[in-house]
Amino acid sequence: MNGKMKGVTLVADWDPKPGFKLGAKDIEGRQTYLGSQVWCNPRFEIREYDIPTPGDDEVLIEVKACGICGSDVHMSQATEDGYIFYPGLTGFPSILGHELSGVVVSAGKKAFDKYTNKPFKGGEPVTTEEMLWCGMCKPCADGYPNHCERLNEIGFNVNGAYAKYLVVPSRTVWSLEPLKARYSGQYLFVAGSLIEPTCVAYNAVIERGGGIRPGDRVVILGAGPVGIAACAILKRAGASQVIISETEEVRAKMALKLGADFHINPLKEDFADRVLEITYGMGADLFMEATGLPEIVYPGIERVVWEGRTLNSKIVVTARAEAKMPVMGEVLQVRRAQIIGAQGHSGHGTFPRVIECMATGMDMTPMSTKKITLEELPENIIRLQTDRTEVKITYVS
Repeated sequence: MNGKMKGVTLVADWDPKPGFKLGAKDIEGRQTYLGSQVWCNPRFEIREYDIPTPGDDEVLIEVKACGICGSDVHMSQATEDGYIFYPGLTGFPSILGHELSGVVVSAGKKAFDKYTNKPFKGGEPVTTEEMLWCGMCKPCADGYPNHCERLNEIGFNVNGAYAKYLVVPSRTVWSLEPLKARYSGQYLFVAGSLIEPTCVAYNAVIERGGGIRPGDRVVILGAGPVGIAACAILKRAGASQVIISETEEVRAKMALKLGADFHINPLKEDFADRVLEITYGMGADLFMEATGLPEIVYPGIERVVWEGRTLNSKIVVTARAEAKMPVMGEVLQVRRAQIIGAQGHSGHGTFPRVIECMATGMDMTPMSTKKITLEELPENIIRLQTDRTEVKITYVS
């Protein structure tokens, strides 16, 4: 397919901080797994690109919807010294955008659809994982593609979906056919664009956190899209009390709409006191840290674990942050508690399970509170650095 397309591209300067050393997977001047240690002066450019052509095992997708993720915001946001906030894998310049859905334009001869077990056909609605795992390294062979040793990420170090088209490996593509029973038109693709962030939440609270038993109590800290999605997943899984801690009222209301039972505003009330009050002194079986402010919120979690009567609590750290958590080992030991890290969304059937949940009533589309054009992406990403009144802003084409 010949032609040109526009892509919203993040550009930054490679200027490592003192003491930075290239890692085994870093590429001088191009890529690092420690973004906030290297990249400075981030800025957007809308550049022109050739429409990509799929290889034998690849799929060319026409993008219909793509949500703005907090990582997009933090990659484009600079600290006082000019370095980006995002601490993870980054390679610039790159087209951003990874929470996408669209339709198949064409596919290589070895590109097979997992939904039909047949070659992909043009016009089929699809979404994709943003983590491009190799399938050959030890973590992949062990069943942990989120930790692939040759990992690439759409919209982080390879070109993403803030464009009209993108090419991805067929192994990461998932059909949206099951959603057609509930969604049509633009809503089908908005729903499809919300699968990736919902899968991040699913991986955190079900796969990494070990899930819950019906009747368990859970606390989610941070009502961004991933935190809200965790509320929906855990309520569907049978949690008796889902508590959301969030300072932005609009986002808290969305969490309550999609699954939370109680809201705590830690700027207006003591977080630990309120959790213990709501749970009648029991505390919680599962906590998810989704604020990106672990140094601020963890002391409250630790106090609930210590003073609550629930043993074996799990604290799942989902948000990316440089800051360290002030952890007292004695609390974890006495209360049999665990801190667990969660990264990504791939593997263990996460994508098809989230698609089935959404196809059978777990509607995440209310989270998409604003629709914009490609040209409006830069200003809205920058706006989200300081204004969190929108829950999810979605680029639709």
